[in-house]
Amino acid sequence: MPLTLDQIRHNCSQARERMAKARHEHFAFGAFNLDDEPTLRAVALAAKAKNAPVLVEVSQGEVDEIGLNNVRDMVDNFKAEYNIEIYVNLDHSPSVEAAKRGIDAGFEFIHIDISQADHDATMDEIIDQTRQVVEYAKITGALVEAEERYFSGSSNFHTERIDYEEVDKFKTKPEEALDFVNKTGVDTLAVQIGNLHGKYPVPKILDLELLQKIRDTIDCNISLHGGSDTPGHYFVDAVKIGVTKININSDMRYTYRTTLEKSLKDNPDEFSVAKLINNDVVPAVQAVVESKIVNFNSENKACKG
Repeated sequence: MPLTLDQIRHNCSQARERMAKARHEHFAFGAFNLDDEPTLRAVALAAKAKNAPVLVEVSQGEVDEIGLNNVRDMVDNFKAEYNIEIYVNLDHSPSVEAAKRGIDAGFEFIHIDISQADHDATMDEIIDQTRQVVEYAKITGALVEAEERYFSGSSNFHTERIDYEEVDKFKTKPEEALDFVNKTGVDTLAVQIGNLHGKYPVPKILDLELLQKIRDTIDCNISLHGGSDTPGHYFVDAVKIGVTKININSDMRYTYRTTLEKSLKDNPDEFSVAKLINNDVVPAVQAVVESKIVNFNSENKACKG
């Protein structure tokens, strides 16, 4: 059942208050991708077990498969069933129109990513379209996130090694970040400090000194994308510096697939794949989410209502 405008505004207001509290108390919301119902269940169970606030997020691919309103209903159902603190983020929304649809559907967090859809978009175009979303989001109070430039990598399992020199070229510059935040009015900035989308055979290396400079320069929330396959100590330090949202996708997908493959191999006579997913995959993905919650210092930080 669709939420009323008053209900949406209440949820968004709470989300804003909680993000401010996360910054003040130095914890981060894990933003975990929602691929299907078992993934959502794994996140919900982890949030319940760790008494942690969480976000689930969908990008355009999941929106096309599941539907905005279905995502909203599924999350609200699990929120009620498990009595957890959970919000929805529209991740890497490729256009102003798509972002507006997420706002209308009652998503508390909206990430507008013009450069992801158009790698050749100019800074003026990115700023203009981001400002349009920020203005529209005032209807509900949804928090708007954006990034200045294209974010490298993909939510997949990569066999190539990370080109650290290439990654360095895209790192966020504090002064440019301040200018972007001031011109767009975004609530959250997705920064690049060595993080990139995907899972790689070598570890990611985060520039925490740069993160501190960014934190000292801008006054909005800071988000880290591409959190998968990152050594946990980076998260611990990043949260202390002031990051309040960290995206996790590839780690969950990798665990989902490899666990399912093993379960199918171990149970050749079982044709209820849903049973195998529930018995084996959901607990495995839940364990991944719980480990991130600990790294993000969000255990026992949930509120209710």
